[in-house]
Amino acid sequence: MQPDHSASGGDQFRKSLRLWHVVIIGLAYLTPMTVFDTFGIVSGITAGHVPSAYILALAGILFTAVSYGTLVRRFPQSGSAYTYTQRAINPHVGFLVGWSSLLDYLLLPMVNALLAKLYLSAMFPEVPAWVWVAGFVSLISLINMRSINLVAHFNLLFVAVQVAIIAVFIYLCVRGLGHGEGLGTTWSLLPFADNQTHLSALAAGATILCFSFLGFDAVTCLSEETRDPGKTIPRAIFLTALIGGMVFILVSYFIQAYFPTMARFHDQEAALPEIALYVGGKLFQSVFIACTVINTIASGLASQTSVSRLLYVMGRDNVIPASIFARLHSRYKTPVMNIAVVGLISLSAIFFDLVTATSIINFGALVAFSFVNLSVINHCYLREGNRKGLANKLKYLVLPTIGFCIIVSLWLDLNEHSLMFGGLWALLGVIYLAWLTKAFRVAPPNCIAE
Repeated sequence: MQPDHSASGGDQFRKSLRLWHVVIIGLAYLTPMTVFDTFGIVSGITAGHVPSAYILALAGILFTAVSYGTLVRRFPQSGSAYTYTQRAINPHVGFLVGWSSLLDYLLLPMVNALLAKLYLSAMFPEVPAWVWVAGFVSLISLINMRSINLVAHFNLLFVAVQVAIIAVFIYLCVRGLGHGEGLGTTWSLLPFADNQTHLSALAAGATILCFSFLGFDAVTCLSEETRDPGKTIPRAIFLTALIGGMVFILVSYFIQAYFPTMARFHDQEAALPEIALYVGGKLFQSVFIACTVINTIASGLASQTSVSRLLYVMGRDNVIPASIFARLHSRYKTPVMNIAVVGLISLSAIFFDLVTATSIINFGALVAFSFVNLSVINHCYLREGNRKGLANKLKYLVLPTIGFCIIVSLWLDLNEHSLMFGGLWALLGVIYLAWLTKAFRVAPPNCIAE
């Protein structure tokens, strides 16, 4: 028996999103310009082979994207990995996966507020940093409360701005390479590999770059606001991951060709301003940094949208207080209270540092990716018995197994901060679940095992 997720007329989302809306929100979540934020760090780890690290990360993400698409066709509700694992494996496991996912969903809006603070404080050092955080959080919260379609249209504008500045950047790189900068050629295999390349280094870099792909899965949280979600969401998931990955690989190739080593940079962990300066001069640098602020607004809108929907589903299931989290605004049909809660959490950007925040986020993402692949195997291959024929074996066993193995390889390279904070958060989830289910003797509220 399946849980009843129907709602009364006043508590239903509007099904107004089309494929392009969902893909744009996903790409805004990914933020194409995030390639510049992590380039310096990953270039140092991979000894100058960032594009190959992106290829490895994309391979794992695409296999996992196929698994997400398979599950959303069977369970076209919001809730992402929480919903899928709950239905496909076990309600208790589903809760713990959802709890772990909350770690990255809740913190990513805060990371965007933190990035906005860093960029704007650099441009206007005389303004107190807390002003930028408060202003950023207020802006994205008000837009999100008003309408999901308004979020989609704002994100369309912001993604278009990012694509335009990336196009200009690539043009400047090509011109510079033609004049002898970097490798001195627009095409070379050196950014991908040389005789000193080590797979372990690429895997370590790919683990960090998984952060760049956060968001391709978050569009599943929009299932109940999307027309024909069983058809639209799987396409949107795959397109978001593929388009985002291709942009990351292309841009990182030209950065790596222009900067074969990191010797020119004063701070490898904050190389973005210097990359823009060396490639395009001071005017381009100013425009580029302004666009990074737009980048954080787009990602902040999309990430806050997704986590507010995940909280709504968990509240609707009564695993967190329904009186707070399972409520929609009577007019706007948005989870206003959830958006406000996420906004309050995002204000912690006033105190947080970027390294700690991003390392914690990767833990929750990898938990979700791992269990989505396992959910396909358990539900589609074992439970449904789709074992006959090569196509079924490939789709329901081989592909998710490959995706799971790639994600496991990324687990091995998580840093100690991620494992420590993520493990502590997971332990809190286990304790809460034990209390909620009377020491695991009953299923979580409103979750009935298959």
